[in-house]
Amino acid sequence: MRILMLTWEYPPRIVGGIARVVHDLSKRLIKDGHDVTVVTYREGNLPYYENDKGVNVYRVDNFMINPNNFIDWIMQMNFNLIAKANEIMSKEGKFDVIHAHDWLVAYAAKTIKNSYDIPIVSTIHATESGRNSGIHDEVQRYINDTEWMLTYESTEVIVNSNYMKCELQRLFGLPFEKINVVPNGVNLTNFNGIEKDYDFRRQYALDNEKIILFTGRLVYEKGIQHLIAAMPKVLQGYHDAKLIIAGKGGMIDELREQVKNLNIENKVYFTGYLNSKQIAKMYKCADVAVFPSTYEPFGIVTLEAMLAGIPVVVSDIGGLNEIVEHGVNGMKSYTGNSNSIADSILSLLYDQRLTSEIVKNAKLKVKNEYNWAKIAQDTHFTYQKAICQTMAQRQANQIAQEKARKTKKAKNNEKELNNLIHFRKRQAYA
Repeated sequence: MRILMLTWEYPPRIVGGIARVVHDLSKRLIKDGHDVTVVTYREGNLPYYENDKGVNVYRVDNFMINPNNFIDWIMQMNFNLIAKANEIMSKEGKFDVIHAHDWLVAYAAKTIKNSYDIPIVSTIHATESGRNSGIHDEVQRYINDTEWMLTYESTEVIVNSNYMKCELQRLFGLPFEKINVVPNGVNLTNFNGIEKDYDFRRQYALDNEKIILFTGRLVYEKGIQHLIAAMPKVLQGYHDAKLIIAGKGGMIDELREQVKNLNIENKVYFTGYLNSKQIAKMYKCADVAVFPSTYEPFGIVTLEAMLAGIPVVVSDIGGLNEIVEHGVNGMKSYTGNSNSIADSILSLLYDQRLTSEIVKNAKLKVKNEYNWAKIAQDTHFTYQKAICQTMAQRQANQIAQEKARKTKKAKNNEKELNNLIHFRKRQAYA
């Protein structure tokens, strides 16, 4: 099967979780014998084309003219994605399916679909309404409407959790059978050969301090503000603890100010951006990983922490609520409740037996349910559904057209016969 992946991020350009999903899924599909071409945005001095271990990656610039705003920037990128896809198909032939990742590539996917009659399978990784707890301005409304348009144009839609399936049904009124739940996954070899590096650990915490780790973007929906608010209670119950916040984002100054106001500056460390190797080392050094999101369609970082052998604390919301079973393979806390977060963290810090059991169960769950081999098979099945539906629709249209042609011909014949009869009658009376 020839697959065209449209995405605005692909490693080494990583903005959120889409890049890792597209990368790992593409690699697995290649192993399964498919031909995968990724068309994405080019950042910095990245090559316009590279063969990433079998995946054909094409990158496009944006226009030379500066856009007025982010929406115009996205539209310009879509024009160039279309141009590159046209160029590829003129040389190598049509793709069997288009896999579009989020609203950022919606217009490119729609245009290519209509031009070449190729079915779209879209993955909605998150919604604008979910990220912002509703639609509050015209920009958000535009993005929300574009998401609806992409799901409408798609033959099949993929979401990563049952929570997201319900959200798409509520927001866009999609048919139940059109939405396929295919979870994200994690590369099971991510932590092979990575051991606990004490010299690396000492850059962030003392040997006697337990590391409470958060990794991710520093934005409101990730809930870091609630984790920081939980730290005074954690430190009151377990003094030798330190919160390490790894990531960057727009809330950094606000979060630093919150730490200062709580007078816990010596117990909270902001690392800034860490690359994949540093993150892997950090996971191995941590004692507890906390992901207190207020909105989370899935949460790949949770799977990474579970695979690394760290007990996790997550909010009881979205995809996190489906991944973690409280007290079995992780701990849950009430969403936005700092007291609940602190209680779950302290339970893990004090109860080593509970921690060991949770780590064992978590690793097993990740290996059985969130491996890319299984996920790629489920995704391929969705592609097949989309292609079969498109072919069936095409055949139905052909049958309908043939039926309409025959009906029209029969009516014309009947009309000609009636005219001939009337003519003969007139001739007879004449």
